[in-house]
Amino acid sequence: MMEIREYLKEKNLLFDGSMGTYFAEKTHRDAKECELSCLTEPEITEQIHKEYIKSGAKAIKTNTFSTSYAGKERAAELLRAAAKAAKRAAEGEDVYIFADMGPVEDKEKPFAEYKEKIDIFCDEGITNFLFETLSGNEGVSEAAEYIKGKNPESFIILSFAVNPAGYTSTGRYYKSLIAEAESSQFIDAAGLNCMSGPSHLIKLAKKLEIKKPLSLMPNAGYPTVLGSRAVYGKNAAYFAECMLDAAESGIAIMGGCCGTTPEYIEQCGKIGLEVKRQAAHEVISEEKRAGARVENRFLEKLMRGERVIAAELDPPEGTDIEFFVSGAAELHNAGADLITIADCPVARPRMDSALLSCKLKREMDIDTLPHMACRDRNLNAMKALLLGLNAEGVGNVLAITGDPVPSDKRDEVKSVFNFNSRMLIKFIATLNETEFAYPMNICAALNINAVNFNVQIKLAEEKITNGASVFLTQPLMTEEALQNLKRAHEELNAKILCGIMPIVSYRNAVYMNNEIAGITVDERIIESFRGKERSEAEKLGFEIALKAVEAAKDFCDGYYFITPFKRVSLIRRLIEETVKRF
Repeated sequence: MMEIREYLKEKNLLFDGSMGTYFAEKTHRDAKECELSCLTEPEITEQIHKEYIKSGAKAIKTNTFSTSYAGKERAAELLRAAAKAAKRAAEGEDVYIFADMGPVEDKEKPFAEYKEKIDIFCDEGITNFLFETLSGNEGVSEAAEYIKGKNPESFIILSFAVNPAGYTSTGRYYKSLIAEAESSQFIDAAGLNCMSGPSHLIKLAKKLEIKKPLSLMPNAGYPTVLGSRAVYGKNAAYFAECMLDAAESGIAIMGGCCGTTPEYIEQCGKIGLEVKRQAAHEVISEEKRAGARVENRFLEKLMRGERVIAAELDPPEGTDIEFFVSGAAELHNAGADLITIADCPVARPRMDSALLSCKLKREMDIDTLPHMACRDRNLNAMKALLLGLNAEGVGNVLAITGDPVPSDKRDEVKSVFNFNSRMLIKFIATLNETEFAYPMNICAALNINAVNFNVQIKLAEEKITNGASVFLTQPLMTEEALQNLKRAHEELNAKILCGIMPIVSYRNAVYMNNEIAGITVDERIIESFRGKERSEAEKLGFEIALKAVEAAKDFCDGYYFITPFKRVSLIRRLIEETVKRF
């Protein structure tokens, strides 16, 4: 057979379509049984390969997208059986075989899992690899290098699964992932597959400009759910026309993902994909960012080295916003540079922090910091809300993972948790580069009360790498927290606002110390509130909070005051006193 690189100089390489969805259609069985059938009924896998080859495919993928259903002990046996089935089907045919490497199960040590599979495939004589439906690039660079160390002539393709907007399920943007693959000397081609239909993936692909061959394997379209099955319509002719457009735009490697059958591949062959490609992919310039640049007064003040103040006010539980609006105005007039608004704290529904932020910004010109939790929104909802905030001139956002939904409510409300705060930060940073009219300042949380602060430092460093520039800490109420704040100030390349939350009663102190995650109160402070009346307790809480302000002054860039129990006047007085001092 002609070496693949030479083949691609003359022709487009046409892959097969979906193994899993076609297996389900052909056998009327659950697609989860597809890979297992390599062990129980290998003739089914072999027959499907032969159908794709007969339809015109010049490259086939082993039936190994997922081995998890086989269990760890039988996984190696499954891989060998799948490799043998592919080789039997390709015997006597001018067809390339690629080891199909789906996403790994071991997210902590992805390369180790990849390595086990690579060794088995190479033992079976299969040395070309397709890493497909990836949401990130963890472990694949090491895997590619390992493959080339075993066989320098191996051909390796990386393919990322993205939605129509170009984002993976973990919020990674396709351009940055493709660029990383392009920069690796061990990866021969990169591209997109799954999650989206041909039209959307082609539009995304046309915005790329890379020197290596570009791969495109879309879904047949968008499915209809019948019962528990995803069913795709029969639109092979349309799919083939789209792939012809892809070929004419310079895409060299093509095939199908979910919903595509041998008929789709046959239609692609008939319409003629072996066309003269453009010397380079068509490059569609990014649309100019709309709107004038919005001044971020909070961030600019912070970057000038001036001390800033943020004040948190919980959103209302119902529709009456009079107290919230008047409270925000009072704190702003006292000297708060920013009003921070929690996102359904303790997983209890309240008025939306983003909508309130827009209202304060538009109607009162108050700068805000809406908290955005990963708990309640998937990727699409998160992006939609961020785009709205950006259009409304809200220039700051606090990315947090969010409190989990309490166990007694799990039957009523489910957490989403598509990703964690670090992934959300990366996602927002990507939007800064690609879609926002002006960049948003990304803030993050830092728990100075953590028992193992080494872990917090490590997480904070990852957040900074992903795009965070400002940290808001949990309340400072112990000497240990002060030492952790000092360490963070010395080690982290970011601005830090020290959390200050005045205690207002003995019961309040005990409750925070025992039932609020991330808050630790010194036992001596707790005891100092015992027996105090309301006015006495509030005065004491004010004095202790001011001591914390003074203690933290050399280790922070500003303060983050948290309003307890709607006591806006207490926080107003703290802000006024802090402004006088600093």
